[in-house]
Amino acid sequence: MVIQSISLGPNEAKLLLTLAEKDISVFTAEDAKEILQTTDSSAKHILMNLVRKRRLQRIERGKYLLIPEVAGVERYWAEEPWVIVPHLVDEYYVGFWTAMNYWDMTEQIPYTVFVATKKQKKKNSLQFGNQKFQFITLSDKKFFGFVEEKTKKTKFNISSKEKTIVDGLMHPEYCGGIPEVTKAMWNVRKDVNWKEVLEMAKKVKVDVVLRRLGYLLNILQVEYDVSESIIKNLKPYRYHYLDPSAAKTIINHSITYGLFINRTKEELLGWKDY
Repeated sequence: MVIQSISLGPNEAKLLLTLAEKDISVFTAEDAKEILQTTDSSAKHILMNLVRKRRLQRIERGKYLLIPEVAGVERYWAEEPWVIVPHLVDEYYVGFWTAMNYWDMTEQIPYTVFVATKKQKKKNSLQFGNQKFQFITLSDKKFFGFVEEKTKKTKFNISSKEKTIVDGLMHPEYCGGIPEVTKAMWNVRKDVNWKEVLEMAKKVKVDVVLRRLGYLLNILQVEYDVSESIIKNLKPYRYHYLDPSAAKTIINHSITYGLFINRTKEELLGWKDY
């Protein structure tokens, strides 16, 4: 097999070398312009050439990923999502199913990287290579409870274990459904501060979050004091579905928690048999 080398112009080589020396993986068109001390149109032309030569990947408008030399002849490179996410939105945290996997709350590896943000993007999802990034806009009162994690390449925001549970109860559709949230709660039952989970559940001011939390703690037979505390503070609002992401087939009612039960006990706890 004949391997054809791809020649680089002096400015193309300078940009790639500078990025590599500074250990920059993700950068903007403005960064390239500053490095090369050139015009907008010239920087754009150079970036287009490097994308065509498969030395860069375009993430979205004006944002690029450097493909390192170790990518080999095929020039295929998949970067960790933690490296990319901070460059996609200003105020954010990685959350939901992605956070569950990160904290070992589930063995499932979601295809989508779920990102909570305060400011809605023009497009609520982004396909980049084999990864899909989905952006979930949260109001100010719900946007809290995240921590900073570090890797060798970057640092990024991700929901704490406690907030991951609350977000999952609030939006099970972004976590694989209530059975997956139930499993996550069980897997970290000894590692989380359940009183903190309760306070966070109150703080988001979404009534059904408390109802789902109490119901699931009850069927998991853990933290009875938390579920009892929830019962004492519930108000007689209308019923809500246990799992809004599932079919609206009502199997049973929980009068205690004011829930339409649309998941069987086998669906909620079947994973415990494995």
